[in-house]
Amino acid sequence: MSSLPSSSTIYNSVSISISDEDNPVRNARLQALRRRKELRNRRKKRHIFWRAVTNFLRKWWEILLFLLALAYLLFEASGIFFKPQLPPSDLDLNSSNRLDLPAHGGKGVKQRCLKLLPPEELEAPPCNGLIRKLRGLTCSLDTKQLRREMKVISENGGFKVSDVDRSFMQTCEVVVSTCTFGGGDDLYQPIGMSEASLKKVCYVAFWDEITLQTQELEEHRIDENHMIGRWRVVVVRELPFVDQRLNGKIPKMLGHRLFPRARYSIWVDSKSQFRRDPLGVLEAFLWRTNSSLAISEHGARSSVYDEAKAVVKKNKATPEEVEVQLTHYRQDGFPEDKRFNGKKALAEASVIVREHTALTNLLMCLWFNEVVRFTSRDQLSFPYVLWRLRVLRNINMFPVCTRKALVNSMGHKRKAKPLIS
Repeated sequence: MSSLPSSSTIYNSVSISISDEDNPVRNARLQALRRRKELRNRRKKRHIFWRAVTNFLRKWWEILLFLLALAYLLFEASGIFFKPQLPPSDLDLNSSNRLDLPAHGGKGVKQRCLKLLPPEELEAPPCNGLIRKLRGLTCSLDTKQLRREMKVISENGGFKVSDVDRSFMQTCEVVVSTCTFGGGDDLYQPIGMSEASLKKVCYVAFWDEITLQTQELEEHRIDENHMIGRWRVVVVRELPFVDQRLNGKIPKMLGHRLFPRARYSIWVDSKSQFRRDPLGVLEAFLWRTNSSLAISEHGARSSVYDEAKAVVKKNKATPEEVEVQLTHYRQDGFPEDKRFNGKKALAEASVIVREHTALTNLLMCLWFNEVVRFTSRDQLSFPYVLWRLRVLRNINMFPVCTRKALVNSMGHKRKAKPLIS
């Protein structure tokens, strides 16, 4: 019978090995130490890098600043001396592509605010309806009718023009007109005209003697042909009103009396630059829509009574003047409606496109009577006259976006000087 081995013998024959992988606590500590070491190394490298950059900038900042200035000068010089030359057709003042048409959003898609016919269609030889309108512009008036239509130009005082200017005005069939009385604005040259418009359209600017003196001081002189650029400048003497705003309403509203042979006219306020082809504007605003009058609607307000509050707030008229006018309108039954016949009631009226018909001429004369009778703020009286003259319905009141497509608004340059009697 063999004897059992002793305990000492068993213990000496068995070995137990313990590795680092079997000690999770130790592993976690080692990984944390390695991460901290790597983080210290990265911070040290960043510190060394930025210290080197700082030392470099401190040493060479003057040279670097000089090089940046030199590069900027070279860039500007390249834009001046190496600017690509446009072909002559693109430099022509008559190019309607000089200014892009604004657009408005419609069902998520940008749409052009104004769609004009291309010049080649306005000048096309086929005798369609549009060409018949263009070719039929010439009209004849007998001498008695001519004198009757121009009686706003009085021989005995008030809105006097020279015989040469009067003869020229009698020849105009389509007119683009503006006026500056009191020297308040400069004369902005129209752009975007077609060849057909240059042959058929008169551009007439009315000045008074104050404006003439103001413009001559700024070296803007009328040449021997009575022209400044595209504009025929007509100097008016002996204006009838002390208020220059009222004097400005004469060419604005009584164009059919100043241009007795004209069948169409486009009025542009003096603070604006007209930038579209006049014949294309007539086609888009009148002929295409079967309208006899197109006028720019107000962009901020729709009610005459709201506009009256704004006029008083902006010191455009005294509260007493405005209250007298509104009281008369209320007593006459003028409603507070913001729309007439589906159209916005309040007009901004800086651009007016119209055919010289008996009805539109009557509207303009009644409107002129209102601004003379009450305040010169014609926005207050236009809806009232339109409401009273119920038979005139074919009016195209176009929105602000379309007005911006027609003109560039430059704003008033200086305060108009009052007329000194």
